[in-house]
Amino acid sequence: MTAMAASASARRRSGVPVKNAVTQSIHPSMSSGISVSKGARPAAARPLASKNNAKIGSVSVLASTGQAARIGAGPDVLFVHGWPVSSATFRRLLPHLVDHVTCHLIDLPSAGSSRFDADTPMSIHQHIETVRRVVDLLELDKVAVVGHDSGGLIARHAMVGDRRLSAMGLINTEPPDPSWRFRSFVAARRLPGLSAGLGWVAGKPRIRRSRLVFGDAFADRSLLDGEFDEFFFAPLHEIPARRDAAVKLLRSFDMRHVTDLTGIHGRIDVPVQLVWGDQDPFFPVDRAQRMVSEFPDARIDIIEGAGLFSHEERPADVARALLPTLTGTRRPSIP
Repeated sequence: MTAMAASASARRRSGVPVKNAVTQSIHPSMSSGISVSKGARPAAARPLASKNNAKIGSVSVLASTGQAARIGAGPDVLFVHGWPVSSATFRRLLPHLVDHVTCHLIDLPSAGSSRFDADTPMSIHQHIETVRRVVDLLELDKVAVVGHDSGGLIARHAMVGDRRLSAMGLINTEPPDPSWRFRSFVAARRLPGLSAGLGWVAGKPRIRRSRLVFGDAFADRSLLDGEFDEFFFAPLHEIPARRDAAVKLLRSFDMRHVTDLTGIHGRIDVPVQLVWGDQDPFFPVDRAQRMVSEFPDARIDIIEGAGLFSHEERPADVARALLPTLTGTRRPSIP
C-alpha cells in the first residue's frame, strides 16, 4: 500500500471523506461554497484559499460544496472526473503534465473531499452548473478542459459556447450513439436496493472484477485493486452516505444528455483531442472515431491495451496525446 493509499484508508476509518491523492483540498470559510485563489501559480499543490474572501472566497454551488485545488505551471487546464470516482483518478496522469500546464482539479459534489448531506440536491444538471461556476470563480481568461467518462459529458454541456474555452480533451467518454453496455448500465439505475448492492459489490474484489460489474473498466483487471480500491471502492463500501450520494447522482442521469451531444459537438469550435483506450466496451472506439467528424477541429489518439480508464493504465501515452492540444502547440491539420 502506498503512503497516499494508507492516508486515504486512515481518513475513511475516521469517517472523513477520502482526500484527493495528488492535491490538497480546500476548506472554505463558509459552509457552502468553493474557494479559489488568484495570483502566482504554485509549482506544488496547496489549498486554494482566497486573500479576499469577501470578493471571491465563497460562492454557493447549489447548496453543496465542491473541492478544488491546483498544481503545475503553464496554460490553465480544468479536469472533470466521472462517476463514481473523484479527481484522484488523475493522480497518475498529473506527473506527466505539471511541467507543462497548470492543472485545476475539482471534486464534484458527492465525490472525494466534497461536502454534502442527505438533503443536498444531486444531479448531472447540477454538476454541469457546478463546472460553470468553478470556471467563473477561477476568473481565467482562457482555460482548457479535460473530462473523463461522465466528466467528459459534463464538460461538453458546461463549456459549449463559452468564449473562455481554449481547448478540450476527452478521455473515454460518452459518444452520442451509446452502446448496449452503456444503455444496460444506465437502465440499472432504477433497480431497488441499488445503494446497498453497490456497497456490497464494492467490497468484494472477486465479484467486482467480473465483466458484468466493473471488470471491463480496465484491460488489466488487477488495477481495480490497490489504489483504485483505496480511493474509490472502499469509500463506497464503508461509507453509506457516499454510496447513497453516488446512486442519487446516477439516478438523475437522462439519456438526453447523451443524445444531445451531436448538436453540442458542432458548437465546440476549439481544438479537441480525443484519447481512447481501445479495450473500452462501454464507449467503443469505433463510436469515438465516428464522433471526431462532429467537431469542427478534432483528432483522436487510440491507446492500445487500455480500457475505460486509459489515463490510469497508460498515463504517459495519454499525456503525450493531450499536451499539444492543451498547450496550443498542435500542428494544423493537413487538408
